[in-house]
Order: sequence, then C-alpha cells, then structure tokens
Amino acid sequence: MVLLLILLLLLYASFGGPLFTVMGSAALIGYSYGADVPLSSLIAEAYRIASAPSLIAIPLFTFAGYILAESKAPERMVNLATASLGWLPGGLSVVTVAVCAVFTALTGASGVTIIALGGLLMPALLKRKYSERFALGLVTSCGSVGLLFPPSLALIIYGIVAETDVSKLFIAGIVPGIVIVAFLSLYSMYVARKSGIGATTVTFRALGRAMVESAWEMPIPLLILGGIYGGYFTAGEAAAIMAFYVFVVEVLIRREIRFRDLPRIMKESMLLVGGILIILGMALGFTNYLIIEQVPDKIFDWINAYITDQLTFLLALNIFLLIVGCLMDIFSATVVVVPLIVPIARNFHVDPIHLGIIFLTNLEIGYLTPPVGMNLFISSFRFQRPVIELYRASFPFLIVLLLALVAITYWPGLSLWLVNQISV
Repeated sequence: MVLLLILLLLLYASFGGPLFTVMGSAALIGYSYGADVPLSSLIAEAYRIASAPSLIAIPLFTFAGYILAESKAPERMVNLATASLGWLPGGLSVVTVAVCAVFTALTGASGVTIIALGGLLMPALLKRKYSERFALGLVTSCGSVGLLFPPSLALIIYGIVAETDVSKLFIAGIVPGIVIVAFLSLYSMYVARKSGIGATTVTFRALGRAMVESAWEMPIPLLILGGIYGGYFTAGEAAAIMAFYVFVVEVLIRREIRFRDLPRIMKESMLLVGGILIILGMALGFTNYLIIEQVPDKIFDWINAYITDQLTFLLALNIFLLIVGCLMDIFSATVVVVPLIVPIARNFHVDPIHLGIIFLTNLEIGYLTPPVGMNLFISSFRFQRPVIELYRASFPFLIVLLLALVAITYWPGLSLWLVNQISV
C-alpha cells in the first residue's frame, strides 16, 4: 500500500501537482505508515511558522517591493546609478548590474526585475552600441544578482527554514553580494573596452538632479540596515516601517500609485506570499517526519562512505544545488532541500550562516542555468527571443558567476567576517 501511494504521489507530481499538496501528502503517508506520530502533527508543524518572529517581514517587504515596482522608482534608480557610475569604462553595463541588484533585493523576485527594468535597460544598452547578445545576457543574468542583499525574501525564508538568525544572514550576504556584483561589473567593463565602448558622460549637475529625484528612495536601505543593526528595531519591525514609508512616498507624496490600484497590488503581492507560506507550512510538517525517521543522519552516513573532508563535500554540494536551482524556484528549493543539507553540513563543520550564503548563491545562479533556468524563460518571453538564443547569450555570465561561487564557497571569511565584526 505504501509503495502504491508513493507511486501515485510521484505520478501526481510529474503532472504538475502543486508542491504544497505533494509535500503535505508525503508527510501524511510518512506519519500514517512510518513514524509513530499522530497526523495532527502535520497541522501543528504548519501552525508553528506563525510563531516565527521573522514571518511578518515576508508580506510587508513583498508589498513594499510591489509598490516600488509599480511606481516610477525603477526609472529614478536607473538615472541615479547612471549619474553615479556612468563615468566608469562601460559605465552603462555596470549601472545595469548595480541597479538590478538593488531592485531585486527590494522586490525579492528575479522575474519582477527583468520585467520592470528590462524595458529601460535593454534599449539603453543597444543605443550605447553593445551587441544584442551581450545586452540580452547581461539583463538576464542580473535579474537575480540581488538575492543576497537585505531585505531579500530569500534570506528571510532560509533563516526561517534553517532556524538561523535572519539579522546575521542579512549581514552575511552583503560582502558576497558585492563580490558577485564586482565580478559581473569587471567582466562587463572588459567587454565594453574590447568593443570600444567608452564611459558615459556624467556631470555634477546630472548627478545632483538624479539625487534630488531619488531623494525619497535613497534612504530606504539605510533605514532598514541602520535600524536593524543600530538596535532600534527587529527585521519584522523594519519591514513594517519600510512598507509604511513606501506607501507614504509613492501613494501620498509622489502620487504615482492611485488608491484604486492598491487593492490590485495587494492581491498580486499576497498571492506570492500565500504561495510561499502554504509551502512553508507543509514543508515543516514533512521536515519533522524526516527528522523523526533520522533521514539526514542516514544520508550523512551514506555520503561519509564516499566523502570524508569538507572541501570535497562543498564541491559535491555546489554541483547538487546547481542542478536543484535550474529545476526549482528558489522558495520551493529552500523548503525542500535546506532541512536535509543543514544537519549534514553541520557534521562537516560548515558554519550555518556560511552554508546559507552558499545555498542562496547556488540558487541565484540556478536561475540562469540551462535547460530550465527561470530567468532564461522570463527573458525569452520579455524580449521575444528564442530560449536557445538566451542560452548562448547568458553562458559567459554563467561562467563569471561560477567563479564568484568558488570564491564565496571556499573563502568563508567573505560571509562571516562582517558578521563577526558586528557581533563583537
């Protein structure tokens, strides 16, 4: 009977059954025929996430990000970044990397970045005589580069699932995020120089005008990070302050969002949040079953027969996570995979904060990994190009990101140095 139920569940999943129903059903089968635990434990574990102090940050940050995406904030961010960084060789390509990173961190979604900023950046890159292939690859690759910067939803969800301090993850992601931005920027500058594309002419007057135009949006990162690490409020309280601040600025002061649009924006943002929360609830129930049955310990015993050192384990982990990242979205992968790898990594003496950054970096790259990386298909739809063309365009950027992944994986100080400094 158990085997038949498992086969039916796999068949259901292969036909596109919702992930939360698959995980919930797997947990019910496990509780019924395996673990000596009442079925009510599944609901109890699902309810337990309501007590997670960081949970309230998810809907509030998401709502704030959607308001920013609907306003003219993306255009102002591009103008500010151009005025600030355009003087660099290949300045517009560096601007693309920087503004996409900030926007992805604020909205929490790679697809939103490509759709919202693609229409602004793609024509500008082509106008500056960048090749279409390079421009396509750059915009596609940069759609997810901000997932390590606070207040990224990916960091919050990882913290909840792995039971790791979200505030420390916010700090830990800053330096590795900068490393990824730097790698992409240096490669873009190299391509620009090789193609004979110079810097963008920038004047102090243009910079001043861009700063005045973005005066209301510029304090947002400082408001969040300064408030959290200054000890003034928690991550959840920071989310509430950001949501209120963005609402006041974009709806009441700038009036770029009409009151009649708010219900639609709330609905769209909460659809994403609802999907995340219901998957989280079922995943925690399934995770509890795996822990009771000591599945992570059994996996570790099996791995330990072939892998005996930390460096080899990290290499195998990266390969595994890159495969996962190109097959699953980052939120689903987090709730499915993290409960399995956290106890295994602990046995190999990998710091849980460092593990989180490695995990999210892999999943960030997975958005760009063929055959089914999500960014590839979003860009294919957005720019009306065959997905095969996106494979070719994004391949050089994929190599650059993999080099950054190697540095982040094998240099733990990139993730932990700032955490240790602030914790002192």
